[in-house]
Amino acid sequence: MTKHADHGPHHDIAHGRHDRAGHGPHHDTTDFDWDVMGPILERNAELSSPQYREAARWIAGLPTAPRVRRVLDIGSGPGVIACLLAEAFPEAEVVAVDGTPALLERARARAVRLGLGDRVRTLHAELPDELAKLGDADLIWAGNALHHMGDQRAVLTGFAGLLRPGGAVALVEGGLPPRQLPRDIGFGRPGLEARLDAVTAEWFEEMRASLPEAKRETEDWSALFTAVGLAPQGTRSFLLDLPAPLSDQARDHVIAEFARRREMFADALAADDLAALDRLLDPDDPAGLRHRPDVFLLTARTVHLARRA
Repeated sequence: MTKHADHGPHHDIAHGRHDRAGHGPHHDTTDFDWDVMGPILERNAELSSPQYREAARWIAGLPTAPRVRRVLDIGSGPGVIACLLAEAFPEAEVVAVDGTPALLERARARAVRLGLGDRVRTLHAELPDELAKLGDADLIWAGNALHHMGDQRAVLTGFAGLLRPGGAVALVEGGLPPRQLPRDIGFGRPGLEARLDAVTAEWFEEMRASLPEAKRETEDWSALFTAVGLAPQGTRSFLLDLPAPLSDQARDHVIAEFARRREMFADALAADDLAALDRLLDPDDPAGLRHRPDVFLLTARTVHLARRA
């Protein structure tokens, strides 16, 4: 398993996760130039660090919080969140679990750079097939990973079996898709991002349906926790609010996201929307994303928590 993050796929590449489904359900990750993609994923994940820090503080501060000595970060990508979890749980070993060796190398390098090399380690594993390789844990962080598994209930049952007594699973699933532009950008039809969201949702359904052993689940995560023998501990959403004018890093991220969706959905979008995207992506257009002063980044990420009795 190799993935990223999303409300559907909205958040995957946006937050430092890379998805083999990024250009269709069976896109081969070996096609990526990880020397180029790795730093981009890492920078993008850093934009969302405030959300993840707040989420980790929430988990650590709960009255039912276990003593966290071992954390599994499922689908860790380049290790940004793994390192944040190591900072939030200073007694814990954090294991960054991913299916792409090049990203695990970045995770190791990041941990050493931040002085966390003695507590953050990496594990190459393709999930769900190699779930047994992970070992037990006090906290399993599954950041937009579960929806990349065909049989989500079976995988969550597997996670529950890895938990030590009192241990917790944190599922990052859902939230709100990002907004980056006003509804009316001054050209094209108003509501471009809403139409992109609709196309993205259709893509997401096709991606889910194409997964091995895909089974449909009602996305009532508390009910699903209960069904696999875990006790729901609450749900919270965490906001990322970067107002205009954006930093160069955030603006680069927005441009990259629009370019990715332009590439992915060229066949599904109307001609006038493609023309609007081309103007937005034109670095020389004063009304494009590179120059316009009204570009922002607003999104929410939802964390669902459950514990083993």
